[in-house]
Amino acid sequence: MTKLKKLMLIAIALAALSASALLTLPSVRVLAQSAPDITGTWQGTLQVPQAKNGELRLVIKISKGDGGGLKALFYSIDQGSQSIPGTVTLQGPTVKMNIPGIGGGYEGKLDSDGVNLTGTFNQGAPLPLNLKHVTDAAAWEIPKPPPPSANMPSDANPSFEVATIKPGKPGSPGKGLGLRDPRTFMTINYSVSDLISFAYKVHVRQITGAPAWLEDEKYDIQATPDPPGMPSTRQIEIMVQKLLAERFKLAFHHDKKELSVFALTVGKTGSKLTASTSNLDVPGLSFRGLGVMNAMNANMSDFTGTMQSLVLDRPVVDQTGLKGRFDFELKWTADDSQFPGLKGQLPPPRDDVETQPDLFTAIQQQLGLKLEAVKIPVDVLVIDHVEKPSAN
Repeated sequence: MTKLKKLMLIAIALAALSASALLTLPSVRVLAQSAPDITGTWQGTLQVPQAKNGELRLVIKISKGDGGGLKALFYSIDQGSQSIPGTVTLQGPTVKMNIPGIGGGYEGKLDSDGVNLTGTFNQGAPLPLNLKHVTDAAAWEIPKPPPPSANMPSDANPSFEVATIKPGKPGSPGKGLGLRDPRTFMTINYSVSDLISFAYKVHVRQITGAPAWLEDEKYDIQATPDPPGMPSTRQIEIMVQKLLAERFKLAFHHDKKELSVFALTVGKTGSKLTASTSNLDVPGLSFRGLGVMNAMNANMSDFTGTMQSLVLDRPVVDQTGLKGRFDFELKWTADDSQFPGLKGQLPPPRDDVETQPDLFTAIQQQLGLKLEAVKIPVDVLVIDHVEKPSAN
């Protein structure tokens, strides 16, 4: 072999060796940058002036989801044992958590050891929250849930054993209806029209022949059910129907009328709703501001009922066919036609609300549902007789 050929072979061999060495570098670099394992228990203290002792301890349990992503259960252990589901994303050292059921979220950065998170919890207002990845031995104890409340027998025909009805305080903020505990039903700033809408699942446009005070005068109600046990939503409706008949002397008859309504259906790409893990039969739906709705353990009837009674100016008909209960958050930019009667009672839109779509787009993008206007015959309640409430 000539000297020139030997030099060429050596050069080729060196080039091959160099290429081989270079090819090993990316695999070493990828290994060093592999994502940290953040599954397990994280905990930290949130400074909240309104809370007892001025702070709340949070425990977050992160695990792998069925689809390969990350999921979490959030516990505010100073407020009880209930867990709230959420989702987790990891991008480099940045960890983001979303808690739709309470309209909350968290964003923090991992330290180089993957043990500490420095960040901010946000549920309408940002608050500093630093979290630490802890072992089971160092984790704060999650309170044991109280014994489950016995449900009211399903075949019961309940009434309110005691009911106190007081005029609402003029100018007082807020409006609501629900159970303060398994045995106390309450309303705040509710009109008789609101009560009829809830009890009979109708929009105010489906109530005709009523005097003006039916909508104008507000009441605060506190009532105790009979028989014992936690009532279902349907049983609460029955009790409110009886309260209207006994204390407001309500009498009406049914009729049919063609009205413009909103029909709720499933969108082309399918529902994006998350099934609730609660075993209760009572939903929680609330607004943290105009266009910020949180739903926990809510079925579609609960959702459409809330939308037609508090948000929209016409009835909402559920045509989704979806069964079960769901947890979700809905954020949109409200227009002037929405929230009649609640202007000034809900907080103003948050700073980021301008970035949210309109209600119809938000329902499609965030929930996978579709809301559209149609005209159909619907049931209406024609008021035959009603009185202001009798004395307590």
